[in-house]
Amino acid sequence: MRSMRRIRQDDPIDINLAPMVDMIFILLIFFIVTASFAKESGVEVQRPVARTAEQAEDSAMIIGVAADGAVSIEGQRVDIRALGPRLERFVAGQPAGAAIVVADRDCPTGITVRVLDACRLAGVRSVSVGARTVDAADGATGGP
Repeated sequence: MRSMRRIRQDDPIDINLAPMVDMIFILLIFFIVTASFAKESGVEVQRPVARTAEQAEDSAMIIGVAADGAVSIEGQRVDIRALGPRLERFVAGQPAGAAIVVADRDCPTGITVRVLDACRLAGVRSVSVGARTVDAADGATGGP
């Protein structure tokens, strides 16, 4: 006697999709949790090149200065006169907070100096200037 079961043509063939759906959801959750999102200034700027540029910390406030002198905080345009009070509120909420000024390489120097001065007057402990790193592939020299 044979113990094998004969397969008839009318037997339905099932593929269990539940384990595959479970794995897809687990992978989706993994990628969402492990993804790191970079904050940018929200203004299109051409950052200058620096050989000593480093990665910024996550809790820093990013202040952008566009080529036309427009100032933005975290992507929202701000009048330069309103920059001081906004920075003071930031320092009140995060006393050890830092500010990163991402200025376009073609922006007026006077605006950048006013932004840096506003940061110091508001009591921001650490003020940095954003730059892009020199990539060996593009051969940038960092000069004007």
